[in-house]
Amino acid sequence: RTQGRTPNRKVTDYYPVRRSSRKSKSELETEERRKIDELITSGKEEGMKIDYIDGKGRGVIATKHFNRGEFVVEYHGDLIEITDAKKREAVYAQDPSTGCYMYYFQYLSKTYCVDATKETNRLGRLINHSKCGNCQTKLHDIDGVPHLILIASRDIKAGEELLYDYGDRSKASLEAHPWLKH
Repeated sequence: RTQGRTPNRKVTDYYPVRRSSRKSKSELETEERRKIDELITSGKEEGMKIDYIDGKGRGVIATKHFNRGEFVVEYHGDLIEITDAKKREAVYAQDPSTGCYMYYFQYLSKTYCVDATKETNRLGRLINHSKCGNCQTKLHDIDGVPHLILIASRDIKAGEELLYDYGDRSKASLEAHPWLKH
């Protein structure tokens, strides 16, 4: 009875196997990481402009749409350790005309600071504070060196002011800078 029967065939014997050309999650993450690395190392800052904001002074406005989770800008400055940062902060406090654009953070159980006080053409230092900002800070490592970046915490439309929460809630800071309450 087995004579004359054809062996079981699979659909793939008749049709070619079509493989998905979609990238895996890890491939997409690697591509995004490389893109951010390139933007940081090149210093490219696109989709933003400086504007005067009533009651705040200078601020940064989006000139393009940013999607939630998208890289916006690096908070760029001198990466220094906490001991050097405290010395610089004391020097800055001596001159009231000098602002203080220092951001402290933990990285590999060490405290670092990005000192962006020196005026440059980089925009990250000019992004203003809001408790309900549309950006949030994130650490991005390039070859073991931490970089402080801002990413969109929600979709941001062109024309919106870019804002993030400075996180400083100390009594002294709130007395000196009442705008930190908002």
